[in-house]
Amino acid sequence: MTASLKSHSHGQTMVLTISNPEHRNALGPDMYAAGVEALNAAESSPEVRSVVITGEGAHFCAGGNLQRLLGNRQLPPEVQAQSVEGLGNWIETIHTFSKPVVAAVEGACAGAGFSLALACDLIVAAQNSVFAMSYSSVGLSPDGGATWSLVRAVPRATAMQLLLAGERISAERLLQLGVITQVSDAGNALADALALCERLNARAPNALASIKELTNDASSAPLHVQLDAERDHFVRNLHHANAGEGIAAFLEKRPANYR
Repeated sequence: MTASLKSHSHGQTMVLTISNPEHRNALGPDMYAAGVEALNAAESSPEVRSVVITGEGAHFCAGGNLQRLLGNRQLPPEVQAQSVEGLGNWIETIHTFSKPVVAAVEGACAGAGFSLALACDLIVAAQNSVFAMSYSSVGLSPDGGATWSLVRAVPRATAMQLLLAGERISAERLLQLGVITQVSDAGNALADALALCERLNARAPNALASIKELTNDASSAPLHVQLDAERDHFVRNLHHANAGEGIAAFLEKRPANYR
């Protein structure tokens, strides 16, 4: 079976499915390119208001394909450099994508798979799912923004423990740490992620885009810069048609119909 990234629509949500179940949905360069292409198409589509990334079968993603990595040792270093850059492009595209991206995790979420989940805005994980930054277990260092994401998501000591020791961590523990959004019953992560997206899809897309941009910039921006950015977004959103609809709907005690 050929590894691929499948795409289908569920209402206003685009579902991207990592499809390589024979290798626990290991990632590869073709998937990275397909992920960037899919998000670029979704960015410009008013029919898409959110995206879910999930894995086919019992696992989310076990990371990179070790057989492919072993083969790349016999090739010029530029080959692997291009592959890592391809993953980085997908991670950065998720980060800058203006619409919510939710990871729906079952089973193993390891290595670059964990990096991919951390790049998403929200993570819904099955109760029996297991997360691991397993790079050091095979003599490698992280990619996919793992170090960038982890040090922003958990205390430094926890990030170092996960990265240096490659230890497994449960969905319940990550929920306690505030890394994941929701723990689901086994087999229900995708359904719960889609239900979450339906709630997000009912909100004003322009407001959600502003919230994502402001939140992404907050950790590196001085307070006065962030205050200015919040002012600009607030004023722009107030004068958007969706604010008129939202305020009127609230006052009239009815559901809002955002565009």
